[in-house]
This record gives sequence, structure tokens and C-alpha cells, in this order.
Amino acid sequence: MQKERLLDAPIPGMSLTHELGARPWQQPARLTTVTEVSEHYLERMMLPAFNNSLIPVMEMGIPLTTVANTLQLAGVMDGTHSVDTGLLVLPVIIETLMLLGDEAGIKYNTGLEDNAELTQSDSIGTGIAEKLIRNKDKINMDEQSEIVVDDIKPEEEPTGLMARRN
Repeated sequence: MQKERLLDAPIPGMSLTHELGARPWQQPARLTTVTEVSEHYLERMMLPAFNNSLIPVMEMGIPLTTVANTLQLAGVMDGTHSVDTGLLVLPVIIETLMLLGDEAGIKYNTGLEDNAELTQSDSIGTGIAEKLIRNKDKINMDEQSEIVVDDIKPEEEPTGLMARRN
């Protein structure tokens, strides 16, 4: 049994060593319209081999949005289509994946459901602040947990090879 290499990744800057235009994504896309790209994915997803590999992924609970993003990103990297047509086809891919899951009788995670604990407004600072204000009676803060700016000591002068000289 051969050991698997854990750090088998490209070296930083490796992408800069090839000629410009030598990679598939640096060439004009083979499929240029949304219709062509959606037909490409529909044909690909109807293959039995695709269904056999999709079903275990759905059973693991991986969101269909993640699967769809992975599919379209692979198409961009292969030079099949551009990024913008791939993004425009995402709803078609997700709906087809949902159809395949329904036909197989699998309960799947679309990745589109609202999570009660984490909403889009939570990623914005004002949304978090509003949530804290609404739930201030639920938050137990003692006076020792507050940080006073005057108590913070400035760091010592940086030293070392990369330290800024004054």
C-alpha cells in the first residue's frame, strides 16, 4: 500500500512559469451561450456514471449549491465555458440536481434554506449589532469582561529580519 502525499499541491508562483495562453482557462471558451452551457451540463448529468457518484454525495448532506459550484468551476478551468456563463447556469444545475435527488428518493440539502442561527445580515456588522441590542436581556456580561483601551500596552519595538527601521 502506497502512502498518500499530504502536501501534493502546486508550488507558489508555479502558474507564472507557463506561457500566457497555455492554460485552458486562458483560451476562448468552447461554449459561449447560456443555452449551450446548460445543454452541456444537462447531458453530462443524465449519464448513469454521474448519478452513481452524485447519490453518495447527496446522502452525505453536502449542499447542492456546493456541488453545482464545483461543477461549473471545473468547466471554467477546463475551458468549456467562461465564468459568467457558468454563474448564469447555476440555477439550472441546482434544479437538475434536485430532480435527480427526487427521482432517487434521497433527502438532500439544497444549501438554499434559511438557517435560523445564521442569516445574511449576520455577516454585516450592523446586523450583528442589531441582534445584540434585541437580545440584550439574554446576554450576561459582567463588568470585568469589558476591555478598557487605556489598559492596553503598546507592543515593544519590533525586532528581527523583517522589522521596519525607524
